[in-house]
Amino acid sequence: MSIKIISIIKCAGIVLIIALVIFGLKSSLLKKDILSSQHKIKVVTTLYPLFHFTKQIGGEFIDTILLIPPGVEPHSFEPKPRDMMILNEADLFIYTGPLMETWVEDILKGVSNPNLVVVNASRQIKLIPAVFHEKSDGKEGLDPHIWLGLNNDLIIIDEITNGLIRKDKKNSLVYLKKAKEYKQNLESLDSEYKAGLSNCKKRTIVYGGHYTFGYLAKNYKLNYVAAQGISSDAEPTIADLSNLVELVKIEKIPYIFYQELSSPKVAETIAQETGTQMLLLNGAHTVTKQDFERDISFIEIMKNNLLNLRKGLDCN
Repeated sequence: MSIKIISIIKCAGIVLIIALVIFGLKSSLLKKDILSSQHKIKVVTTLYPLFHFTKQIGGEFIDTILLIPPGVEPHSFEPKPRDMMILNEADLFIYTGPLMETWVEDILKGVSNPNLVVVNASRQIKLIPAVFHEKSDGKEGLDPHIWLGLNNDLIIIDEITNGLIRKDKKNSLVYLKKAKEYKQNLESLDSEYKAGLSNCKKRTIVYGGHYTFGYLAKNYKLNYVAAQGISSDAEPTIADLSNLVELVKIEKIPYIFYQELSSPKVAETIAQETGTQMLLLNGAHTVTKQDFERDISFIEIMKNNLLNLRKGLDCN
């Protein structure tokens, strides 16, 4: 066999060995990626603020599922058998609290997953009274919209972080670091709200939706009246509307705020009766499919609310 042929065979052998090494490395990395994905913590959350907070803290170590689909009103949500299956396969379930998700207690009775860690985000939060307009609701109760108080969100972040650490202690330092960073962002936003709403000519929010912004109003010393009580399905009475119209006229309120992803007909009625304009005030219960797909942040929603509040309350 000639030297030239032997050299060609040797070169081909070297090329084959290199190719096999590269293929082996790629296979190894692929297996590593698959294993890494399999070991991610599977977290199920109910409302969008909890979903967003959890993603910010858990990052690459978790897979997060939003149980209540984008665009669905949480107050009227009813879980389906599919939702039970999702919880049975989850590691961690985070919900706002029994006042907001009244169905949680029943669905958890049917969950057969013994390793599921359940986090009640409102556990350490001091709830404030809410207003019930409907006779069927009886006397005043407590407000479940805790995420609209930025001080409450700091507590919610801690609850989520503790839940993640219970399921994944080895990455606890990462979760604590990310939680600290996000809490700093919330504190900065709170400072923006305090400064932005400190010098307003009007101090009353008239809301043509269900009672949602009690925590926000309390934190920034604003008056807050809503056309409906806690239930998003209830219709305001003629007396409710008449009282709001009279209030708007007496206090010369220039703007009526309306609710996201719901018919603005109540706000429109008040605006027409009083000659006022309308502005959106987003309760962040849920988001549109488009906003969900672009991963809108809770902080962005709240910054947009601040812009509209400053305009609606005529703040310097």
